[in-house]
This record gives sequence, structure tokens and C-alpha cells, in this order.
Amino acid sequence: MLRSCLTLAILATFAASASAQPPLPGRTSLATNAPPNQPLSTRVVAYTIDAHVDVDKKTVDAAETLTYKNLTGMPLATFPFHLYLNAFQPDSTFTSETHFGGGIRDSLGANEYPPKNLGSIAIAHLEADGFGDLTGALHFIAPDDHNANDRTVAELALPHPLAPGDSITFRMKFHDQFPESVARNGYKRDFLMGGQWFPKVGVFWHGSWNCHQYHSTTEFFADFGTFNVSLTLPRNYTVGASGVPTGDRTNSDGTRTLSFYGEDIHDFAWAASPHFTVTNGTYLSSMGPVQVHVLALAAHPRAGQRYLNIMLASLKQFDDRYGPYPYKILTLIDPEPGSQMEGMEYPTLITGGTSWFQPTYETEIEAEHEFGHQYWYGMVATNEFEDAWLDEGINSYTEAAVTGAILGRDTSYFRHSWANLSDARLQYLEYIGVPNYDPVTRFAWQFRDSSSYAVITYGKSTMLLETLEGIVGKDTMDDAMRTYFMRFRFTHPTTEDFLRTIEEVAIRRGRATPTFPGPDCSQPAATRPNIVYPYYTPCGSYSIVGELPAPPPHIATGSALRPYFDQAVYGTRILDYAIDDISSDPAQWWLAQSTDKTLRNTVTVHRVGDFLLPVTLEVVFSDGSRLRDSWDPASPANNGNDRWHTFTYLRDASIVSAEIDPDHTVMLDVSQFNNSRTVKANPVPARKLTNIWMSWLQLSSQLAGWFV
Repeated sequence: MLRSCLTLAILATFAASASAQPPLPGRTSLATNAPPNQPLSTRVVAYTIDAHVDVDKKTVDAAETLTYKNLTGMPLATFPFHLYLNAFQPDSTFTSETHFGGGIRDSLGANEYPPKNLGSIAIAHLEADGFGDLTGALHFIAPDDHNANDRTVAELALPHPLAPGDSITFRMKFHDQFPESVARNGYKRDFLMGGQWFPKVGVFWHGSWNCHQYHSTTEFFADFGTFNVSLTLPRNYTVGASGVPTGDRTNSDGTRTLSFYGEDIHDFAWAASPHFTVTNGTYLSSMGPVQVHVLALAAHPRAGQRYLNIMLASLKQFDDRYGPYPYKILTLIDPEPGSQMEGMEYPTLITGGTSWFQPTYETEIEAEHEFGHQYWYGMVATNEFEDAWLDEGINSYTEAAVTGAILGRDTSYFRHSWANLSDARLQYLEYIGVPNYDPVTRFAWQFRDSSSYAVITYGKSTMLLETLEGIVGKDTMDDAMRTYFMRFRFTHPTTEDFLRTIEEVAIRRGRATPTFPGPDCSQPAATRPNIVYPYYTPCGSYSIVGELPAPPPHIATGSALRPYFDQAVYGTRILDYAIDDISSDPAQWWLAQSTDKTLRNTVTVHRVGDFLLPVTLEVVFSDGSRLRDSWDPASPANNGNDRWHTFTYLRDASIVSAEIDPDHTVMLDVSQFNNSRTVKANPVPARKLTNIWMSWLQLSSQLAGWFV
């Protein structure tokens, strides 16, 4: 009864005076907090789907209407469609890659394909207004690997091209067979997750169709538009979905039909379970109120409030740091334990993950991470097939910052009296596993294997951005991240768009210099050469952050940050610096009775890896004094690629310790244990580890004694 009342309450919030149809022109948006008549995105697609879910057979039968507006400036003779559910077949590219190279969420190492993991999507009928029945013109293609057995992309050839500016309306009927819990999709017991469940048109991008096959390490890419979706299923099921709820109709056959509407989104997902409990809250963003709608399993009685708390805190952090969340709702789903549907993002809907015993903040971290995708995947909407790091990497970087602000900089993963660990540190430990097989910019399905994809796309991306923050300064990096989000939200930017934004902001704030000549600003504007500068206004200033104009097409590229980008973003070099040796000896060593107490102190720094980056050295002396020095192995004075350098200091005090990167900002360094050296050993860490080990040994012995 409580769940029914809460469901009615949230429906009333969004649809007290609205029907299940999208709002008419001139009306305030039903789904976003945008001003009237001001769409947030360029709306290319409009989907209307009426789906009937069979919870016993785990199938969906649906009718889909898709209107596509040709804004490409070119005639379109073909249309490709993603049919993601066909990946769950033994001869698909997804399954082959998962079997031989591993998967992010799945492992199919055995020499058999479990029948329960079979999934499929079939288009039974397809026609287009003005074009007639086109079902027979639909055929499968495999643009990435030419696997004739892969059916995750279908192409439709039109009888005649669609002219620029015109629209086409497709009408199709399709049938889904859900697998048991594979790669974000399917069912687990009586829980169903409809992710990537309908035929979805590709994106015409950079002059051609972009519609990749479904791979074991790839996610998704789609155009913005509107979604009007109805789902019919048994009455005892509670549903969470993308967009806002617009209707709940009870049917005479024991089912109910729920309607949802979303706009300025590029996908639609839903989850259903008879075991959801509802926890609601509201966040007042800088654009308007946001309903936070949590559907947690009854088996996790404390999860609902934990999810709600971290969502409210995350909304505020992102609003303050990067920009507003513009939608009127955010729905969080708590999926069945042991499923492959945990920790996933869709527009305005995310899935979390929790368990009955959890001595860490994993519930909060996973929920925050998926919420962060609402910004980098949901609104900025980069191509996750080709530039996965722009979503997963940037999101992992912002995750470390946001969870640190909410849960404590050093305690955001767990906090106990005997130890603590931060989310950022955990990501570093993951990064150093296999840091050098692939560049972060590699297409997602072309990584060496799933382990390299995960380490590089998530871990290395985070570390290279944290290192970049150390180079340009936190304020500059924060400015650049907000500028990037505000400028490129509801578009599909590339790696260079992101890097040029950082360069532009760093140059404007005086934290980087352009590698092309600037004008003489002391001269009158009329006498200066008419040159377009790509990253900044050389003799002027910008308006407030968030209102920066997009840079004009650049005729010159580069800044002092480019060598770093070339190595960290586009390359695979390893960064590792070490303190090789420290010494303190009498300067006049040949005089046995010398009264001169001057010591010759030396510190030798070794560039162990092949990454070239200036480093800071801090030396502590026995008289309590400290000094800092720097070494740039790429400097012409150091032959451009020196491997080592010895610093010499003549002082009356001896060296106590020496440390590279004393502010701990060079997070790309794969071995931080060799970054410092002391004259005397510090026994405290060894004692602490010994005490922890002995405590666990005693506890284990007591537990073992109960079974003897």
C-alpha cells in the first residue's frame, strides 16, 4: 500500500494536468527545467514505443515509431540500426571477444554457451511513411570486423535518398528475448532490466554514419531527441525508467500500462521488479527542482536512504563544480544481487549496487560514479566506442574529487580506526597494474584485452588528469572542466575538443603558453595582424565561466601542454622517477683535522621510465631546513632526454631525506615507493602492519577454533 501511494504521489508531481502525450509547443517542458520553447539539444530523433512485457517468458513485444530529421546537410540513402540484444549469441563478435579476451562484466571462458544467456532482438516488420514496406531491404552488416554471423547492426537502403532538411518516420514491430543477466541486460530471478532493448538508429557524425557493432568492451553512442514510451506488465511490478512518468493505467487482464516521457536524451532504459521499495527526495538545482526517485530492493532495507543521501550530495557537488543537472527527475535502481546489471548509466536513470555486508563506501561510490555519467555520457555525450576515456576516464576523475569532498579526501573508500583508504588511491592502485599496453585514445574494442581497457580507460585516464591538475593548478583545472561541460553539453565532442579547452583555459589563466606567436598587445588594435587565435583572446578577456564561446576553427595549434598530451593521452610511455642515492660527506675530506664543517650533500634522481616530465625535488636537512629544486630532463640544457641528474648542496647540515614530487601531484608515476629516501629507517609503518597482521591472525584462529 505504501509503495502504491508513493507511486501515485510521484505521478501527481509530474502529470497532475498532463496526459501521456508529450507537451505541446509553447508549453513548459514536462521533462526538463529548461525555459519554455528552449530545447536543450538539437533533437534529431523522436521515438514512440508501446511495449508489452512477458515477465514469465522474459520477452518484450513492441511497436516502435521513429521520426528522424535529416540535419546532416547531405542526402541519406541508407540508415543503420543498432540491435544490441543480438550480441548474446555464441557466434557474435561480443561473445567471441568475451571468450578470448575477457569482458568488462562477463566471463565466457568455458567451451560452451549457456542457453540461459541467449538473447535476441528481431524486427518483424518495418515500413516508412512515403516509402512503404521496407522489411525486405533490411540486412545485417559488420562494419568493424566483417563477422558475417554478427547481427548487432542492420542497414536499411531507402528506395530513394532522404533530402537534407526532410524527415522520415519509420514504423516497426520487434520482439526481444532477454538473456539471464549478461552485460547490463536481461533478467535475474524476477528482476528485469531493459537496457539497449529497442532498434536504435546510428549517428551521422563527421560526414558518415557511425554505427559500430556491439563489442565486449564498448558502450554506446546515439543522437539526442525525445522518447515517449509505454510499458505494459503485471500490476504487482514497480517500474523505474528514463524520463518522467506520465501515466499509469490499470487493465482488465491484471496488467498495468505505465507511460514515460523524456526529452533532450539519447537513450531510454527501464527496470522492473515486484520487490522494489520507494525512497524519494528533492534537490533544488540552479535550474529548478529535481525529484530523486530511488527504487531499492526490499532485501536491502537500508539501501534506499544511503542511495538518496549520496545522490543529493552528488547533485550539489556537480551543480557547484561543473554545471546544473537540467532534468526534473533522477531515478536510481537497486538491481538483484549477483546480476550483471549493477553499476550502469542511462539518461536520467542509473543502477547502483549494494550488499548485506559492506564495510566500505562502495554503495556510495558506485552510485556517485553512475550519476557522474549523467554529465559526461548523458549530456556531453561523447562517442563511447571511439573515445571511451572522455566518459569513463573523465567520470572517474570527477568521481575521485566528488567522493573525496563528500566522504573525506583520505577516507572516501573506507574509514576505520586501524586503516583508511581513498577512492582516488584505490584508482591509482588499479592503474599501476597494466599501464602501458594501450593509449587512452584507442578505440574501445581495439585494446589488448578487457584488463588493459579497464586499467587504461578508467585508471590511467584519472591519473593523467590528476597529474595535469598538478601541472596547471586546481583552480585552472576546475575552470577548464566547467568550461568543457558548459560548452559541449548536448553535443558530441572529441578528444581534441577536450584538450583544446584545457589549453585555452590554461593560457587564459597564465598557466600555459601558446607555441605560436601572439600579437603585441601594446599596439593599437587596428595595427595588429588579423590572426585567428584558437584557444584564447590574446589581448582581451572572456566573460564568466559557462558563457565562453566555442573557439573558432584553429589555424595554429599547440601549447606548452602538448608534450604532456602527446605522451599521456596519445602515447604509452611509463612515468617513473626515483631517488637513486643520497649522501653527505665532508667537503674538505682530505683534511683530517679541518675546522670547516661544510658538507657536500648530493641527491641523484633517476628517470627510470621513458616519460619526460619536469619534477620537483624536496631535500630536508639535519638543521630542520628544507629546499626545493627542479629537474626537467627534456630541457636542451639536459640533452633533451637525460636519464639522471645529481644535485649538489654545500651546507653545514647533512641530508635527512629527499623526495621527488613532495606535493604528490604526479599521479602517473607508477612506482611511488622509490620517490623518497631517508637516512634513517622509520619503524612506524612496519609496526603498524605487524599489529594489523597479528590482530587478523588472532581473529582467524578464534574463528577456526569454533569449527574444531
